Amino acid sequence: MFSHKELREKMQGVSEVPSEIINQIHQERLLQIWVPNRYGGLGLRLREGLSVLFNWSKIDGSLGWMLTLCSGANFFSRNLKPNIAKELFSNSKTCFGGSGMIGGKTEKQTDGTFLVNGLWNFATGAPHLSHFTLNAQLTENGNSLLDEFGNELIRSFVIPKSEAEIIPDWKSMGMKATGTYSFAVENVKVSEDYSFIYDEFFTDDVLDKVPFRIFADLTLLVNYLGMASHFSEEAIKIRPYLDLDLFNKRIEVAMEKLIEFADEIEGLLNDSKLIISEKQSEIHDYSSALVESLSHQILEIYFQLGIKASHTDSAIYQVFCDYFTATQHSNFRRELELK
Repeated sequence: MFSHKELREKMQGVSEVPSEIINQIHQERLLQIWVPNRYGGLGLRLREGLSVLFNWSKIDGSLGWMLTLCSGANFFSRNLKPNIAKELFSNSKTCFGGSGMIGGKTEKQTDGTFLVNGLWNFATGAPHLSHFTLNAQLTENGNSLLDEFGNELIRSFVIPKSEAEIIPDWKSMGMKATGTYSFAVENVKVSEDYSFIYDEFFTDDVLDKVPFRIFADLTLLVNYLGMASHFSEEAIKIRPYLDLDLFNKRIEVAMEKLIEFADEIEGLLNDSKLIISEKQSEIHDYSSALVESLSHQILEIYFQLGIKASHTDSAIYQVFCDYFTATQHSNFRRELELK
C-alpha cells in the first residue's frame, strides 16, 4: 500500500489516476464505502464515510473527488434488486459512475426491455468505471410515457462500460485526473432488472433514508475541506512564516461540525423521525457559506505566496486549480446578480 506521501507524488501532474493507485483503491474497496455489507461493500456509517473522503481529498483533490462521486454512484446498489446488486458487487472492481442529467430517451420494447440512446456529460471516473448510470425519458411507440399527473416518466439505468462510448472532453484548469468525461449510448438494449428508481430501495438501512440533498452536501463539502487543508500544508512549505493557525482551526472545527450533522441525521432516522426541510436548509446554508468563506481565505493566502505558487508544475498550483474547479459544481455555486 502506498503512503500518503507516495500517493501525492504519483498524482502530481498526471491526467489520469495511475493504475497502481486504482488497484489499491479496489483492494481497499474504497469505491464501495456506501455499498451494504450483504453485497460485499464496506457498509460504512455516514460519519465513517465522510472521514474517508476527507482524508483522500486531503491527499489529492482529483482522488478525493473521484472517490466521492463514484462511491456516491455505487450508493445505487441499494436501489437495485438484491440478486442483481449481489451479483455485481461481489466483484471488488465494480464501480458505477455517470450523470444526473436527463441526456437521452429509452424506448420500451415488446419483450419488456428498453432501448437506450443519448449523450450524457460529466461522468467522473469514466476510464475506471465498470458500469455507467444514466437517466433517460421513457417512451413507447415513439410517444412519451406519462405518470398519473401528466409528467414525463424518467428512469435510471445501469449499463456496462463496454456498451458506451467515452468522449474525453474535460478541459477545465483543475481536477484533471478525475476522468470526468461525457459518454454516449446508441441502441443499447437493457433489461428492466438493470433499471431503478433513485428513491425506491430494496435495502432497509438508515442510510437509505438520508435525504439526497443532505448526502450530497456533506459528501461534497468534505472535499473542499480536504483540499483546503492540503493547500495550507503546501503554502507553509513556500512561506514558513505565514500564520495559518486560524485557517487550520477553522477546517478542523468545520469537520467536527460535519460529523455532528452526520450523527444527528442518523440519530433522528434511527428514531424513525423525519428530517424536516428546515434541517436540510440549515445544513445546505452552512455548507454554502463555508465554501464561500474558505474560497476567500484561500485567495488571501495565495496572494502572499509569490511567483512560486503560480508555477504550473508546483503542488500548490495543482491544489489551487483543483479547489477552484470544484467550486464550480452546481451544488454550492451561488448565482450573483450583476448590476
